[in-house]
Amino acid sequence: MTRRGHFIVRGQVQGVCYRMDARDLADQLGITGWVRNRPDGTVEVLAEADELKLKQFLAWCRQGPPHGQVSGVEESYAEATGEFDGFRIAF
Repeated sequence: MTRRGHFIVRGQVQGVCYRMDARDLADQLGITGWVRNRPDGTVEVLAEADELKLKQFLAWCRQGPPHGQVSGVEESYAEATGEFDGFRIAF
């Protein structure tokens, strides 16, 4: 079953390659959607994949890249829409 995950990642997550690493992992796992920095210093992720891949991706989101420090992730889920054809960094 394909699901949509919406994550808000808090901590030291901007300026540490979080978006690029998230995109690279999403591409490897076949996840679609986007990732972007928010003005409040958080990173927002919208991802669609089967539940197992989404769980793997969320586990990485909770850890983040080597130079980052994640303090928490807000999660919400919905049915996937299938509107994405890849995973991109949004601005």
